[in-house]
Amino acid sequence: MFTVVITAVVVIAAGTLLFIGRTRPPGGGRRGLQRRFGPEYQQSVDRHDGDVKAAERELSDRVKRHLSLHERTLPPEVRTHYAAQWADCQEQFVDSPHKAVTEADALLARLAEDRGYPDGDPFDEQLAALSVRHAHYVDGYRSLHTAARGQSGAEEMREAMIEARPLFEALVTDQSAGSHRRRPQSPDHRGHTPWAQSRRHAKGTGTR
Repeated sequence: MFTVVITAVVVIAAGTLLFIGRTRPPGGGRRGLQRRFGPEYQQSVDRHDGDVKAAERELSDRVKRHLSLHERTLPPEVRTHYAAQWADCQEQFVDSPHKAVTEADALLARLAEDRGYPDGDPFDEQLAALSVRHAHYVDGYRSLHTAARGQSGAEEMREAMIEARPLFEALVTDQSAGSHRRRPQSPDHRGHTPWAQSRRHAKGTGTR
């Protein structure tokens, strides 16, 4: 009789643990979501007007839908081509900020798609997929997308270009998702920035 009781207790305990495991949000609960999403966790809470449970349901759903997504590796020549295109966007920023931001936004969407993420239509779906592995960078992409479609001033567009670059570099260099604290480097190591170029240099490269 005693053995039967012990066996029943063990079975019930195992069933309880299994139930908890199945109902816990993907990512290990609140702490797991906070570790995975970093600043994107608070961004989600803010977008849900402080409703933490709603934000965590959204983030858990992102993990469920996109964690198994496989990032494709880019051939070296494709990475070099993307790096050159991003440098071109930076160079034309001096004379045509909105055009540069719009082209950079489209370029980043194509790069993400080439890496295996959903295409940029709708934008929110692509951003959600990217956030599962690159959560520390996606808000910069969000800012760039907003600037490309809004009436932002030159300073806001300049900041958007700066904030979006880490995601571009992480994708174009095949940077691992766990190395977000180390700033990635462009394959061409040119280090061009839209805020540091003189108008004379931009015109010298053929940008009008």
